[in-house]
Amino acid sequence: MNIKKVILIATKNMGKFYEFKEALAHHFDQIYSLSDFHWPYDIKENETSYVENAMKKARIAGEKLKIPSLADDSGLEVDYLNGKPGITSARYGRNDEERIGKLLNELEGVPWEERTAKFRAYLALYIPEMERHYIFYGELRGYIGFNKRPGYGFGFDPIFYVPFLGKYLSELTISEKNDISHRGNALKALKKFLRNF
Repeated sequence: MNIKKVILIATKNMGKFYEFKEALAHHFDQIYSLSDFHWPYDIKENETSYVENAMKKARIAGEKLKIPSLADDSGLEVDYLNGKPGITSARYGRNDEERIGKLLNELEGVPWEERTAKFRAYLALYIPEMERHYIFYGELRGYIGFNKRPGYGFGFDPIFYVPFLGKYLSELTISEKNDISHRGNALKALKKFLRNF
């Protein structure tokens, strides 16, 4: 079996899709998103862990479309907030603007040294003809800034500061972000797996 010809990225989030597509362009001949198939289903991320959500999305998409499917679940965990928003990061507000505003409000008055946080990402690759998942993990540690920064990215990127770069995630290109981000680190593990599959 050759899974290196085509893969589905089980998302309609085009910012996320382009990150995956750039990272995997040399590993697959064709890379699709759910939007390419006019996906009518709403897969609920209602499991109790990141990995279970990722596995659920990959399995449902892969089984319905009959092609290998890659899904992720990720979240931002802020130490001062005891790990919030965590697994509920995507549901922390109705859109990125609202999610960022809510988080900055919750951290109002908190000094820099107490604004530590980490992004965590789990990728699930599901291969329908094998009925099997493969799981990959990555994380990125940093700080939550006091204000939004302009630039690229989505989600919490405009307020997530990466100390070893001296930059916010939104100030990086997709390629630069893929090199160091939580999803990027999980993708590195996936690419190593693909080379040896």
